[in-house]
Amino acid sequence: MKTRIALLREMGLPAPYQQSRPIHIEEAELDPPGFGEVLIKVKVAGLCHSDLSVINGSRPRVMPMALGHESSGEVVEVGPGVDLLRPGDHVVTVFVPSCGHCNPCMSGRPALCEPGAAANTKGVLLGGERRLHLGREGINHHLGVSCFSDYAVVSQRSCVKVEAGISHQEAALFGCAVLTGAGAVINRSGIRAGDTIAIVGLGGVGLSGLMAAVASGARRIVGVELDPGKRELARALGATHVIDPRDIQSDKDLLDAAGGPVDIGYDAAGAVPAFEAAYKLTRRGGVTMTTGLPHPKHMFSLPISELVGQERDIRGSYLGSGVPSIAINQYMTLYQEGKLPVNRLLGKTFTLEAVNEGFDHLASGSGLRDSITLDA
Repeated sequence: MKTRIALLREMGLPAPYQQSRPIHIEEAELDPPGFGEVLIKVKVAGLCHSDLSVINGSRPRVMPMALGHESSGEVVEVGPGVDLLRPGDHVVTVFVPSCGHCNPCMSGRPALCEPGAAANTKGVLLGGERRLHLGREGINHHLGVSCFSDYAVVSQRSCVKVEAGISHQEAALFGCAVLTGAGAVINRSGIRAGDTIAIVGLGGVGLSGLMAAVASGARRIVGVELDPGKRELARALGATHVIDPRDIQSDKDLLDAAGGPVDIGYDAAGAVPAFEAAYKLTRRGGVTMTTGLPHPKHMFSLPISELVGQERDIRGSYLGSGVPSIAINQYMTLYQEGKLPVNRLLGKTFTLEAVNEGFDHLASGSGLRDSITLDA
């Protein structure tokens, strides 16, 4: 069948993308689902920094690539061997397929699935195939999903069936932003009621983490963000302190503005200065955590003696450090109960043809969780 895709052929073209036009909308041939795969009608796809990082070249991927990884849609066809889904199911896509059989998957850490990571690096689906073509040219899949498209063929292991009765616009948030940000706080940070936390970077991931901190009973929640609108929203969502990093001249200024050091410093921006700020905000014996994915060559250094003498704990979190098939529906239930008001993250909507403009808006730092709506 034919489907429109958002195709990237060259990384690193300069912004603004409305002028350089790195993404082209093409009509591609989409193969039917193979073994263990499903065909999805994509309804809503989120615009995420993980896509932007491929566009600007900070997360190198194989080209040409059909972009998009955060989405909500409906299963319209299943291939042989599919036992988890059926036509008509409402699903959210997940950006790491979980084989279910490797050591990390069997240990309850599907974010670290070894075949899933290998497939994502190669630009193929979990089964090793590419289902998109332009003539004889195979098109690589972004993170096993490629959902900036009217339709997508994905592994059933890249999908979570949605039990909650929420809209596709809301559901799309849970595949990456909420799963990553809230999951990192709930599953990886070790947060306990009464703890203190600082979150550096208040985009969709950071604000999801903030909401999870509120739901977990944190008593002091510090938000660090350049954009004044996001700082205002953070305070409305429960932040006790908000900081504009441009007002900070010294480490003492930073700690004073935060009300003192915190138990958990969380970098949700994915930049070395953000991680440095999170580390400086973390108390002796505390946890500094990041969900960011900057360029692989970007490094952070620290005195090993400080790591030892202060018993510092540094952690990474990927895919929310949980089991998506369980966590997504749990977080949706919390949303429906008013404990995780992620609808506050919904930003602007764009058509597929306006995807370059959408990434300009994302890169500006002024938006929340923008999305593409697809109604073909």
